[in-house]
Amino acid sequence: MKTITFYSAVLFLFLVSHIAFGQEDYQKKIEALKIEKQRIIEQEKDALKFEVRDINQRLEDGDISESEAKTLKEEVAKRRALNIENRVAIIENKIAWLERNEGEVLMLTESDTLEGDRMRVGLLIDGKPAITFNSKRWKKEIKYDRRTYSDFVMAIGLNNALIEGQSLNDSPYKIGGSRFFEMGWQWRTRVFKNSNWLRFNYGFSFQFNGLKPDGNRIFVQEGDQTVLEEFEYDLDKSKFRMDNLVFPVHFEVGPSRFKKSERTIRYSIRDQFRLGFGGYGGFSLGTRQKLKYNREGENVKDKLKRDYNSSDLIYGVSGYMGFDGVLLYLKYDLNPIFKDADIKQNNISLGLRFDI
Repeated sequence: MKTITFYSAVLFLFLVSHIAFGQEDYQKKIEALKIEKQRIIEQEKDALKFEVRDINQRLEDGDISESEAKTLKEEVAKRRALNIENRVAIIENKIAWLERNEGEVLMLTESDTLEGDRMRVGLLIDGKPAITFNSKRWKKEIKYDRRTYSDFVMAIGLNNALIEGQSLNDSPYKIGGSRFFEMGWQWRTRVFKNSNWLRFNYGFSFQFNGLKPDGNRIFVQEGDQTVLEEFEYDLDKSKFRMDNLVFPVHFEVGPSRFKKSERTIRYSIRDQFRLGFGGYGGFSLGTRQKLKYNREGENVKDKLKRDYNSSDLIYGVSGYMGFDGVLLYLKYDLNPIFKDADIKQNNISLGLRFDI
């Protein structure tokens, strides 16, 4: 028991002396800051005296007029007064900071820069770190020559079919009602090492091609043939949709802006003309038909998901042109819409493409 009491007393005396020395240390810092504040005022005043003396000398030598000398003196006096105000404010804030925290203040003990990978915040007592917190962060590696970029691709527009033996004007599908939508992702890689006039684009896209028959007709599958037939009820809507997953490949040409710094080389196509040509290949995800009609006073909606003898493999040619990320887009399926059809039909789309 006596041993415990002895050690407790020793610990108590150590803590008291430690705190006392800490109090004395930060008080000394405050006194030093007060002296520094006074020296700042004297330093700025002395500097002002030298500047005024120099202005007076220039006036005596005839280099400046009296009005110019007066203006210059006012400017240097204002500048030195602001210097005193700012520098003294810094010292006074330090004093208030130390007094408020009784010397136990948080300080950054390691600089945090773009090249660094950590920042340390600590509690300093007697100028020594008592508690520190390390915060690691990932280094952002900047590639010197970035040759590949990626974009989200979205396209929308009109859809129709080119039918063997007839013109597009005689199409059985509504021009305005038949539409397509496409979305996907592409990568764009510079082909040549020291030039960006030719790029190789590749990626994947989901295509949704819609056909809207005119009149009161729907698609009907009859064996290995899919044909349009008159529907027995009055249709409010008849829409045929083909969903595909394709993998587009394009070569793209166009100017670019060259930018070089000590750390990077970049070729920018922002606000530049672009022309792309290529094709795509993939497979069908499904074919469906949506009907809306009235049957004996009842509104009916039918969603028919069938094969409809549609092609399983999808392939075609496509191209685009425009500025920056807004492009006129054309695609044409080389595969027929319906396999083994007596009259061949090929899907064609025209619209706007956005590289985001």
